[in-house]
This record gives sequence, C-alpha cells and structure tokens, in this order.
Amino acid sequence: MKTFQKPLTSGEEAEYIRLLKEGTSQEAKQAKEILIERNLRLVAHIAKKYQNADEEMEDLISVGSIGLIKAIDTFDSGKGRLATYACRCIDNELLMLLRSKKKNSREISLFEPIGQDKEGNEIHLLDVIEQQQPDIVECMELEKNIQKLQSLVENCLTEREKQILMLRYGLWGEREATQSEIGDLLGISRSYVSRIEKKALQKLRMHF
Repeated sequence: MKTFQKPLTSGEEAEYIRLLKEGTSQEAKQAKEILIERNLRLVAHIAKKYQNADEEMEDLISVGSIGLIKAIDTFDSGKGRLATYACRCIDNELLMLLRSKKKNSREISLFEPIGQDKEGNEIHLLDVIEQQQPDIVECMELEKNIQKLQSLVENCLTEREKQILMLRYGLWGEREATQSEIGDLLGISRSYVSRIEKKALQKLRMHF
C-alpha cells in the first residue's frame, strides 16, 4: 500500500477549511485537494476494518475516499475536527458498498456476516455500526502534547513543584496521593501543598 502524507495539525486544518469556504476559486480548489490528500491515511485506517469482506483494499480506499470528499464538502467547522466527522462519512460509504453487493440477495440483517477480521472472526453489520471509530489525528496530537508536557515538567518547575505534581497525579509510576498525604510525607501543611500545586499548574498552563 502506498505511503500517505501525515495528517494536518488543527491549525493547518482550520486554515484550509477557511480557504475552502471563503477563498478564491483557485484557493478553494487547492485547499480541498490538500484536505483530501492529508486525510487519506484516515481512509486507509478505516478501510482496514473491511479488508476481509471480499473486497480489494484499493477498492475499499477508493470508496472510502468518496466518503471523505463528501465529509469535506459538508463539514461545519463549528462541530469539532474534520477527522471525527469524516469517520462517519467514510464508514457510511463502505457500508453502502457492502450493501450494494448483496442487493440481489434477501434483506440484510444486522446480524448477517459481512466478512472476517484479522483473527478469522465474523464481522456483522451491527458490529461495524456500533464500533466507535478512533480519531487518529487526535491520538497523534495527544501523544505530542504528552511529550511536550513531560518536557515542561522537567524544565519549567522547581524540584519541590515537580515532586508534588508527581505524587499528586501519579506521574512516572508514582501512586496518586491526596494533598494531606503529600503534606504528611514532606512535613508541610495541606494548604501549602495546595498552593504549590496551584502555582505549578499555572506555570505549565502558561508555558504550554
């Protein structure tokens, strides 16, 4: 399978969606092409779920791409991230493909098998409909933000602030502790622990 381009950042996505809606015809055309190209990884991710449904992977990606294009054309930026909305549109197109393959058979049941997963277990329409789709863009952003936060904890806080946050929130394998427990451990009052915790969180929020 071909290598797909990395997803857009939330800022890049917002700008291309703005150009799609408000830019010149040339800007809108280019923005749409970029939004499609940079979300093809998402299409491939969802298409893998259907790869044992007697369809070629390339065909699944082609059909899923139709769902992506429909998502881009109808997306309302006030409803969150494009990828979250696109997941439903891509899934709908792929389910329509599978239903069309059975148009000459009896009415499709939600419990009728439509393929198999990687372990050889049957996949039913009900399984596909009920399954919550992971937002891979948000997952990647979360991982990036966690790494950034870890760096800020190490470089922006005093040793006492770092120690209290580690104990308070169970960071780096520590057990989560109450402010009173931390105060007893460090020989300081609970209110003093609270002030240090609040100050440390304000530092992280400012630098983040």
